[in-house]
Amino acid sequence: MIFGRVKPLDAILATAEKKSLHRSLGAFQLTMLGIGAVIGTGIFVLTAEAAQKAGPGMMVSFVIAGFVCAVAALCYAEMAAMVPVSGSAYTYSYAVMGELVAWMVGWALILEYAIAAGAVSVGWSGYMMGFIQNNFGIVVPLQLIRGPFDGGMINLPAMAVAAIVTALLVKGTKESASVNAILVGIKILALAMFVIVTIPVLKTGQFTPFAPLGFAGISGAAASIFFAYVGFDAVSTAAEETKNPQRNMPIGLIGSLAICTIFYMLVAAGVIGTVGAQPVYGPGGEVLSPGTPALSQACSALTEQAVVCSKEALAWTLRSIGHPFLGWLVGAAAIIALPSVILMMMFGQTRIFFVMSRDGLLPEFFSRVHPKFHTPHVITVLTGIFVSLFAAFFPVGLLADVSNSGTLFAFAAVSIAVLVLRRTDPTRHRPFRTPAIMVTAPIAIAGCLYLFVSLSGPTIALFFGWAVVGLVVYYSYSRSRSHVGRGLVDVPEIDADAPPQPVPPIGDAHTPGYKDA
Repeated sequence: MIFGRVKPLDAILATAEKKSLHRSLGAFQLTMLGIGAVIGTGIFVLTAEAAQKAGPGMMVSFVIAGFVCAVAALCYAEMAAMVPVSGSAYTYSYAVMGELVAWMVGWALILEYAIAAGAVSVGWSGYMMGFIQNNFGIVVPLQLIRGPFDGGMINLPAMAVAAIVTALLVKGTKESASVNAILVGIKILALAMFVIVTIPVLKTGQFTPFAPLGFAGISGAAASIFFAYVGFDAVSTAAEETKNPQRNMPIGLIGSLAICTIFYMLVAAGVIGTVGAQPVYGPGGEVLSPGTPALSQACSALTEQAVVCSKEALAWTLRSIGHPFLGWLVGAAAIIALPSVILMMMFGQTRIFFVMSRDGLLPEFFSRVHPKFHTPHVITVLTGIFVSLFAAFFPVGLLADVSNSGTLFAFAAVSIAVLVLRRTDPTRHRPFRTPAIMVTAPIAIAGCLYLFVSLSGPTIALFFGWAVVGLVVYYSYSRSRSHVGRGLVDVPEIDADAPPQPVPPIGDAHTPGYKDA
């Protein structure tokens, strides 16, 4: 049965009951948390990709992606407030819709985290190589800094930064809150400087034609730009530490996304209005997809370089309008800040694997902890190998799109879970309740579906291929070894070293945390 094997929500919530979180965050702190989590990778890396898909119409794409994120975040916040434990959408789905759905969500989250880390690695490589070339005059052959889909052979810098981050994670080196705050400040300062310099000199004529590839192009760019908002769920997971969450959570979520959307639109306007953002077409006037050898060839044939051809769009824009030093600063900011994003993506991936392994759905050795460093070294190394391979051979746009497919699936599943739980368990305590749930959740589900179908055909095919592989793994291995399926319920996270406890016999209504699944 597709919705069978529900992991008892009360057993999961036992973790939350054992920790007392101080409610100290107000609307302002939540908004700042959201801005810090969102602004970064996507806007630095994907501006050129969005321009190739939508031209100046990418400004509308930012609004569409931001709106879908907002309604999905409101649904996410209710689940995060009720189930404030590790596992994210995977745990929520397990508690509401059963093991098979939870497995597919966890399997999709691999696309979100691991492939997103690969995308950021490729974006970092573009800025690093541009920085080296423009400041030291060292020209590295394209074959060594781009993958085969992008006109090269292998992206060695992207592979190297992923390997370095993997080594740091194995050793247990994590960025502190203070270091993270500094890196967030650097990113925001760099983008603010870009806006201040470019907006006063933009030319309105650069905005026409506004949508050269029609609304389909704007939708496709929105599906890619969704990557620029990844991280907004950090606000949702802070629900347990929020004062008056019913009032402050929507303010923090909507406020941070609104500010980020406006910021992104100003950056996009600065690019469009100064250097233009029209797509590059093939010899016969055909539309070329970003990150393909055909686009690379078309770019190399141009007498005047275009922003869609740049791997460091913002730094390139500043240099093109006569601000080489500011271009240097923006490039340096990206080089400094992006590795921390790779680290957090890979950390999130290993955490999802760790929880799934502890539930018996993945081999037990995935959750082994290093005797010296006390980190899940096996799964960290495996994740690092895959991230390095993704970064070495695939272009940033393709990786971002594939990552988005997994994220959109997970957020749609959470939105469905909120609706289901409102009906099946209406009396459960909810520190935050999604406003107008019967409107908000369906809009979130429809928005995720809309962005999903707006992704490229190969991306959608790859997602479904990945899903089929996931089903094969589940039915051939995970289903028979699942702790819930074997009548075991994992103990709370705080007691993770203890053995799983048996589910009480059916009818034992006096046993705490028991629910007939």
